[in-house]
Order: sequence, then structure tokens, then C-alpha cells
Amino acid sequence: MSIKLWHCAGARSVRPLWTLEEMGLDYELEVMQFPPRFLHPGYTEINPIGTVPFFSDSTDNSDNPVYMTESTGISQYLVDRHGPTDLAVHVDEPDYGDYLNWLHRSDTTLTFPQTLVLRYTVLEPEERRLPSVAEDYTKWFLSRLRSVELALADREFLTAGRFTIADIAVGYALHLAVTLGLRENFKPNTDAYYRRLAARPAFQKATAM
Repeated sequence: MSIKLWHCAGARSVRPLWTLEEMGLDYELEVMQFPPRFLHPGYTEINPIGTVPFFSDSTDNSDNPVYMTESTGISQYLVDRHGPTDLAVHVDEPDYGDYLNWLHRSDTTLTFPQTLVLRYTVLEPEERRLPSVAEDYTKWFLSRLRSVELALADREFLTAGRFTIADIAVGYALHLAVTLGLRENFKPNTDAYYRRLAARPAFQKATAM
């Protein structure tokens, strides 16, 4: 198989997995327990930093595969290298800048604070958990989520008048928020948007794996 994705349930690897499913590409999936650097023997030999996802693509050159570790970057790579697809917004489209901004915002602004909530409420041993840190970063996330609520005031998807990987990237951040019990804080536009995303068969398949 030319494309392979290393994945943990609920992790950022949902983004490229969802993208693969939306595009209907053939791929090999290796599902691991989290954190794989401790629970998946040999993973740090494949991916020295031990993070999830890890991705390889030898479609164009089996002797020199592409290796990637950043979830949104992998999704962007897939639509650019394995398209054409309407999931991409192209440089000559008016919303190209907005599209790039949402792709980068999805992780640096929306997912990052949630990883600290996850760490200090779930992943750390009981004696190392820090409820005050989790509370602070929950507030950080929710204040940044206002950008999503405002953007959806007059549209079904975030940019370009259609579903794109910007929606996959931000949609994962919303999915993580739901798993952290934060959905009750979603404003009406954001909650309706999440329902639309969660109804997509590719989302359901990616989050079930």
C-alpha cells in the first residue's frame, strides 16, 4: 500500500483519516493504543518524536517516500497531491487566504489549549492533575471558539461556499471538545455546524476506527 497512516482513536490523526475517507483513497491504517511511544513497540523507530499521527506516501517514489507528522499538513498534502478535489481551496480562489488561516487556526488556536485540558484532567496520574490549569485552558479554548461561531452566522461551512479540509481541521477540534465534555458550551451556530459535520459518513467512519 502506497499510503499508510498510523492512528490512535480520538487523536489528531482523525484529521487525515477523515480526509482519506472523504477522498475515497486507498490506504493502510495502523491503529495503536495511546500513547504509542510507550504502548506500540518500535513506534519511536518509525517516528522518533513519538507523536500521532505519522504518515507515509510512496505513491510517486517507492525509494523515497514522503513522511509527515502534522495532521492538518497531511490533510493539505492529500488534497494537493492526490486531487483534484473540492476539499481543497486553490490559490486563485478568493477565499484561499481564509482557507489557510482556518487550517492553521484549527491546531494552534483551537486544538492546542484542549490538549492541556486533556492532559491535566485525564492523562496525568491523579496526583499530578491540575484542575486550575484545565479550567484556564478551557476558557482559552472557548474564547477562541467565538471565531467559529461568528464565521458561521451566514454560511453552512467555513470557507469557499463548500465543505473543505478547513472544516475537517476545525471539525476535529470540535470533536475533541465534545469528548472533553465541552459541547454544552457551544453556541447555536457552532453546535448546528458540528451536527452537520458529524452526520457525514466519512466523519463517522474516521471517528469509529
